[in-house]
Amino acid sequence: MKKFFALILCVVLCLSLCACGGSDKQTLSVGFDAEFPPFGFVGTDGKYDGFDLAMARELCKRLGWDYKETAIDWNSKDSELSSGNINCIWNGFTCTGREDQYTWSDPYVDNSIVLVVKKDAGIATMADLAGKTVMAQAASSAADAINGNEAFKSSLKEVIELADYNMGFMELKQGTVDAIAADLGVAAYQIANNEGEYIILEEAISTEQYAVGFLKGNTELRDAVNAELKKMAEDGTMLKIAEQYVDAGLVIDSLCMIKK
Repeated sequence: MKKFFALILCVVLCLSLCACGGSDKQTLSVGFDAEFPPFGFVGTDGKYDGFDLAMARELCKRLGWDYKETAIDWNSKDSELSSGNINCIWNGFTCTGREDQYTWSDPYVDNSIVLVVKKDAGIATMADLAGKTVMAQAASSAADAINGNEAFKSSLKEVIELADYNMGFMELKQGTVDAIAADLGVAAYQIANNEGEYIILEEAISTEQYAVGFLKGNTELRDAVNAELKKMAEDGTMLKIAEQYVDAGLVIDSLCMIKK
């Protein structure tokens, strides 16, 4: 009888340990903007897609982590991160100028903030936008770039901040705004999907870099993600994934991590 009870106790302890081990498995909870192609968007199948999400999924697969993706209001990204609803922001997230606000991975994409206008609008330079209306996404690096360029901003009639770029390009198409300030990848996506309708001005408002952002002080998760991210750059995985999103506007030459 004692042996029987000892056996039962052993089984219970083993089950308990297995359960505990499962609960300790790392989860990467990725916050992203679902209307920010080619880095995050809704695919034709209705599922979330994008270069950054594909990178995050592959990284979790390689590390044996659970993967969770959460589409967020970009304007609420800080509250989503501080509340623990997500534990990283991975979606064309600009680290330049925000170095002290988050704990960052190494940069993996070089980006430019560019201006998109209608092809037939007669606008060829930033100077041609004097007295006109420009749109940027609220709380975005594009909005920051405009605000940081006082001469350019003061020349404009108005800067309109909207929740997402899909709304912005609808406004541009209808003529409600004259130009859109956006990340190069977003602009390239719109050019690719609206052939002959828009052009990107040669002058960039600013240049910057993308990285994965974590809650300030969360160096443990950052270090684990960063180490695997660099391996993916070195072994060709990052390039292989990137090539799948060229038609969506991803610029291969912008992948600064694979150049090192």
